[in-house]
Amino acid sequence: MGARVLVAVGLLGIQAISYTREPTNLWLLMLCAAYLLATAAVLRWSKPSRSDAYWAPGWAWTLWVDLTVFGVLQTFQQGEFNYTPLFVLPVLLASILGPLLLALGSAAFATLVFLFDAFSSEVLRPGMPATSYIQGAITGAGLFLVALLANQLAARLGKEQAQARINRAWADAESQVNQLIVTGLSEGVLVMDAQGHIWHANPAACAMLGDRHAEPPYERLERTLAWQLLSAWARTVIQIGQDDAGEFTLPKPSGEGVPVHVRARLSPAGATGAGSQTTCVLFMEDLHDVENRVRNEKLAAMGRVSAAVAHEIRNPLAAISQANALLSEESLSPAQQRLTFMIGQNAQRLRRTVDDILDVAKLPNRPAQAPAALSLDTLTGELVAEWNHQHPAGPEPDWQPGAPGVGIAFDAEHFRRVLVNLLDNARRHAPPGQLRIDVTTTPAGTLEVWNPGPPLAATVADHLFEPFTSSQSRSSGLGLYLSRELCHRYGASLSYRPVYRHETYGHAFTVAFKCIPA
Repeated sequence: MGARVLVAVGLLGIQAISYTREPTNLWLLMLCAAYLLATAAVLRWSKPSRSDAYWAPGWAWTLWVDLTVFGVLQTFQQGEFNYTPLFVLPVLLASILGPLLLALGSAAFATLVFLFDAFSSEVLRPGMPATSYIQGAITGAGLFLVALLANQLAARLGKEQAQARINRAWADAESQVNQLIVTGLSEGVLVMDAQGHIWHANPAACAMLGDRHAEPPYERLERTLAWQLLSAWARTVIQIGQDDAGEFTLPKPSGEGVPVHVRARLSPAGATGAGSQTTCVLFMEDLHDVENRVRNEKLAAMGRVSAAVAHEIRNPLAAISQANALLSEESLSPAQQRLTFMIGQNAQRLRRTVDDILDVAKLPNRPAQAPAALSLDTLTGELVAEWNHQHPAGPEPDWQPGAPGVGIAFDAEHFRRVLVNLLDNARRHAPPGQLRIDVTTTPAGTLEVWNPGPPLAATVADHLFEPFTSSQSRSSGLGLYLSRELCHRYGASLSYRPVYRHETYGHAFTVAFKCIPA
């Protein structure tokens, strides 16, 4: 449309010069002025679009206006001036933006103009050679070829553009999917070039490098000590040109180190659309997470095996307990009575261990039902008194109620198991001569069991609530794990923290309940 305006300006200039030299045919000058206004109006207000309607208004104001104006100028031309080349513009317009039939029709219109011009010239000037007819026919044939070829090229270009749009849409969708996958990975993924500049880093990689909130262009991430260490190694891998792997301890701003396993994978030069640069993709795994996954898999396998073994032990154990009970009814010597008492104690201990193992295996399959509200102070006081009655040899726990009117959403039997497990754990780990257990409740709906004791080793504290983990050989290591799982079923939480109390270092286990009106 801009080209049409330029052509109209040129035609108006030519007619104005001709009119100044020979003031005739004023109407041609006015025609060119009207044509300039029409082209400017289309450029300003119209938005041309591809259309299959041959008589659409858009074609009337562009194609047919051009053909009509150029035809009139060609027919009433003055002197030797020839307007034939102008017909290429409307023919190309119809060929590129319209259907083939419209392009051929515009070429046919132009050919008819050429032939009519030749005919009118012969009528006005008899005796002229027939070369004007031949020239008009050759020019018309050329326009037909231009229309055909331009339309085919435009159609091919349109198909390629449509395919390119489809491919771009697929590429964008794939890129977004890859972005979602990489962002959600717990494994760090980082892309860098040969100069050590980061192109992409997912949140896990940013966290491992010590800047969880880093964003492109990752200049802040490149200044971290961890990246300087990794970047030097990755550039060496790129220079060697071979994939590699290694383990590093990445320093964090806090001073602690993160052990990671890094795998470097090279992409060929140009494969990422970055010219001839070779890029390196780093896959980083936190070794702590790897160890936790391996430990969880081992614990799951151990739990399945233990549950199977516990089922096999249960029936023989019941037979042993029953036989020992029958034997105890007989007249036995004091030595034999001590032996039966030992058998009974150990059978009872073994039965509790079997029950705990089976509870671990069945716990995830038990749906929690909505329990009735329990009074935290009342139930805790009753269970502490019951526990004291069962353990008369030890000191009584210092029970301090502090949650009057507070109700908790918990099953009574499950609450008993949680509290008994915590009390047994406190009694078991308290030092000799310092056995003291504090049980307190708060209006916020929390229960705390405290006992004195030396600081826990880091290896014990990190795995305190894992199954089959205990610092004592006579413990199954399931009490705290079962307690925490039961708390989770009812929206409560069980946590541990070291606390000084009574000027003594000790350990506090706190249960935060979900409170409801009692």
